[in-house]
Amino acid sequence: MMAIRYEHVHTCKQSGARAGRLHTPHGIIETPIFMPVGTLATVKGMSPEELLEMGSQIILSNTYHLWLRPGSDLVREAGGLHNFMNWQKPILTDSGGFQVFSLSNIRTIEEEGVHFRSHLDGSKLFLTPEKAMDIQHDLGADIIMSFDECAPIPATREYVKDSLERTTRWAERGLNYHVKSGNDKKQALFGIVQGGEYSDLRKQSAREITSLDFPGYSIGGLSVGEPKPLMYEMLEETVPLLPFDKPRYLMGVGSPDALIEGVIRGIDMFDCVLPTRIARNGTTMTSQGRLVVKNQKYSRDFSPLDPNCDCYTCRNYTRAYIRHLFKANEMFGARLTTYHNLHFLLNLMSDVRQAILNDSLLDFKEYFFETYGLNKENAKNF
Repeated sequence: MMAIRYEHVHTCKQSGARAGRLHTPHGIIETPIFMPVGTLATVKGMSPEELLEMGSQIILSNTYHLWLRPGSDLVREAGGLHNFMNWQKPILTDSGGFQVFSLSNIRTIEEEGVHFRSHLDGSKLFLTPEKAMDIQHDLGADIIMSFDECAPIPATREYVKDSLERTTRWAERGLNYHVKSGNDKKQALFGIVQGGEYSDLRKQSAREITSLDFPGYSIGGLSVGEPKPLMYEMLEETVPLLPFDKPRYLMGVGSPDALIEGVIRGIDMFDCVLPTRIARNGTTMTSQGRLVVKNQKYSRDFSPLDPNCDCYTCRNYTRAYIRHLFKANEMFGARLTTYHNLHFLLNLMSDVRQAILNDSLLDFKEYFFETYGLNKENAKNF
C-alpha cells in the first residue's frame, strides 16, 4: 500500500504535457498544480478558509523553520500540521535541504549531515537525513522530501558531482529510515534530483535517485538565479528519465511563464514564495502583466487590479483603495494583493490543465504570453 498514487488522465497531443490526479491521504489533487507556500504553518496573510475559497488544493510548509519554532514535538502533540493549522487538505513539507543553500554562511556540510547555527538565536543544530525524517514524521504531511544539498549555480563540476552523490547517499539513508519507521504507508517520501547546470550530472542524479524507487520525484537546484533557458534545458535532460507513473515536482518555481514552460516539459507540481512575497511589496500579477499598485498613476484609478479577474479582491476593491492601504501601511492592502496573486496562479494552472485536456496548450501559451507582455526576450528574465 502506497501513501499516494498518481493517475494519468490525458497527454496533450499538441505539447506533450500531461494532466493527472494525485491521490493522497487528505484528498485528490488535480495536476498540474501550483502549491502556495506556508513556511511556518501559515500562508502569510491568508486564512485556510481563504485558501480553500480560491481553489488551493495543497500547501507547502518548511521542515527547518518548524523544527526551530514551534518545534516538531509540539506540532505532533497538536495532532500534526493538519490539525495544528486547521487545514484538512494535502500538505507537503520540504526537508531543510534548501536551507543548506540559503543559509550557507551559517552551516557546515559533512557526510553525516549538516551543522547549522540557528538564524534565530545562534544555537547549534545538526540536521541529518534521519533527523529530517523524524521532524517530518512529527509534522505529518502527506508528501515529504528527502534531505539533500541544493548546490548553487554556478559551481564547479567537481563540487556538484560530489554534492549530488552525497545527496544520493542521504536519499537512501532517509528512505531506509522512513520505511523502517512504518510511516511510508501514510506519508509519501520523494527523492530529489540534483546536478546543477551540468546535463550529464543531472542524468546521473536522475538514474541514481530513480533506482531507489521513491513514490514521487522532485527536481531541485533550479530557480536559484540561473537564466531560465538553462533551467528549461536541465528539465529537458532530466524529466524524460523520471518514471511516467509517478508525480514530478519542480521545486521553487512560481513565475507564470516558468509554470507553463515547466508543464510543457512534463512537470506536475510547483511551489514558490514569489506570489506572496511580491504581493507584500504591492506587485500584482494580472492578465495584462505585472502591475505595481503602489505607483502614483493608480492613486485615482477606481478599476479593479485586473478587470478579467473574479477573485475576492477584484470583485470588491479598486486600485486606488489598495494603493491607499499600502501608502498608509495598512496590512489589509498586503492581504488583498496576496489573495489576488495566489488566485491568479491557481486559476492559471486550472486553465493550463484545461488546455491540456483540450489538446491546445501551445495555443494557450502563445495567447497568454502575448497578453501578459512576454515576448521571447523579456520572458528569459521575467
